[in-house]
Amino acid sequence: MSSTPVDRIRVLWLYGPPGVGKTTVAWEIRARLGEPAAFVDIDQLGMCYPDRPGDPGRHLLKADALAAVLPGFRQAGARTVVVSGVVDPGTGVLTERLPGADVTVCRLRADTDELTRRFTGRRGADPGLVGEVLRDADAHETAGPAESCVDTTGLTPGEVATRVLAGIGTRPPEHGDPPAVLPPARPTGDERIVWLCGPVGAGKSTAGFPVYLKALAAGMTAAYVDVDQIGFGPAVPGDRRGHRLKAANLAALWRVFRAAGARRLVVVGGIEDATAFKTYTERLPGDAITLARLHAGPATLTERIGDRGRGGGWAQPGDPLFGAGERFLRDAAESAAEEAAALEREGIGDFRVDTDGLTAAEVAEAVAVRSGWPG
Repeated sequence: MSSTPVDRIRVLWLYGPPGVGKTTVAWEIRARLGEPAAFVDIDQLGMCYPDRPGDPGRHLLKADALAAVLPGFRQAGARTVVVSGVVDPGTGVLTERLPGADVTVCRLRADTDELTRRFTGRRGADPGLVGEVLRDADAHETAGPAESCVDTTGLTPGEVATRVLAGIGTRPPEHGDPPAVLPPARPTGDERIVWLCGPVGAGKSTAGFPVYLKALAAGMTAAYVDVDQIGFGPAVPGDRRGHRLKAANLAALWRVFRAAGARRLVVVGGIEDATAFKTYTERLPGDAITLARLHAGPATLTERIGDRGRGGGWAQPGDPLFGAGERFLRDAAESAAEEAAALEREGIGDFRVDTDGLTAAEVAEAVAVRSGWPG
């Protein structure tokens, strides 16, 4: 018996070469839609290595991962999901792998000089990769006409957003069956999950990625998820930090990654108390999860949060600290110190790693030793 047809969730996918401004424009569009909307960076859905045979660049995996998280965004109230990310110029956006979605795509382009300037000006960009970026841009130019294309050369993000929205136009949503919500994958007994939690500035992402790399170095197929990056949905009453959405999307991604052969998963994200953690464990029944709490003192938190505000660290989409004023950063550091103290009182985590004075590699090694990772 089929379900009652509903308005399909809209997906607006912005693609183009690195540095063209996809993420910045996507956030601008999300703010302008005037309806409950979500955002996701497609690269954040595809951190599962090594590539599978027949899927170089993991484009099939990313499309399947996006399809998997759409039900979570819809249940959270989103009518549109704005997606940014690179695609294979030869195949474009794999809309056929997004059943139950009303998909619109738009390619962003820029002249060579403009693209070079933007890419080299990005946080953490490697100037040595400019040639690869320009080759990717050329491949998109020769791949044939896009459904919609906006030349961003000389335009502000706001001006680009205006042109994108004008170019795609408006239309009533299509009707169809809602995206299917799949049950949690059944553990086989050989999976392991390590979760790094702690307050803002404790170093979760900075140390979490080296922990992930340890699994790859051991020859394992492994995945990595920053739960903040899969939780950009509408505000939900009674769930201030969006744990229900993040938990639903994490479980959905883990199913996709396991189907791709992953048996190790590194998760990073804040857990303020046992109730919050239970929201996730209920979505991952039977999985062996080790919760590692990273701790840092007030001075360290203040220093790290200030550094992020000034552009330090990786360029994470939606980072509220990047470019923030000194007053905001001071308040964020005070809140982080208060949360660190509360986590200490609660004794959250299977073990605690004090990150004061340690490098990311040293923190990662401590987590690996204490947890027996990745064995």
